[in-house]
Amino acid sequence: MVIGRRKASHGVVVVSLVGSLALGVVGCTEGSGAAKRDDRAVRGTQLCGGDAISAEAGKALKVITGSSRFEPSRPEDTVAHAARSLGEAYASPATDDGDICHVYAIDSVPSDRLEATWDLTWGSPESEPAPEFTVLPMGEQALAAPNAGIVRFACRSEKLPGPAPTHIRLAVERWSSKAPEGDPEKLKDAYATVAHSFALAMARELRCENDGGLAPRPALDPV
Repeated sequence: MVIGRRKASHGVVVVSLVGSLALGVVGCTEGSGAAKRDDRAVRGTQLCGGDAISAEAGKALKVITGSSRFEPSRPEDTVAHAARSLGEAYASPATDDGDICHVYAIDSVPSDRLEATWDLTWGSPESEPAPEFTVLPMGEQALAAPNAGIVRFACRSEKLPGPAPTHIRLAVERWSSKAPEGDPEKLKDAYATVAHSFALAMARELRCENDGGLAPRPALDPV
């Protein structure tokens, strides 16, 4: 009887070990999936072709999204590609706006994203921006809100022939079902910083004279 109990106990131990091993395999599989997801993540400065977001703007993205890890951008989501589209739009004004890049935090849902866009503007800068916007001294006009940043600049370039400068507006806006979270003033600074980074990258890609009047760093003190 004693031997029988020992055998039974041994059997329970074996079953327990097998079960533990099985759970371990499942755990490793799930961990591998998480690791693969982490391996796919990129830093903010690697987004949108790698030359659109400065180190300063990369930090600003964390203020906006709460994350420092992002889904990789599509190969065509670059400032260089957007600049070519802008040049084509300038020559044939059937289309005068377009996307540059969409930014997704690694753990966000598809409906929660940042969109960087460009458009050609033909009139004067907005004299009466919406109340949520703060006016900043960058380019022809810069505006910052807790969920958007806009920088408009004038570009003279051989890539955009013509006697008058081309007026370009770069916008970075968050599309989300959630209200902006965080200090409104810090969010404004963050959006202005990211919008300036995209605008400066576009000005340099287009070879605008004097970088379109944009300084190397964003100016965040209100006008």
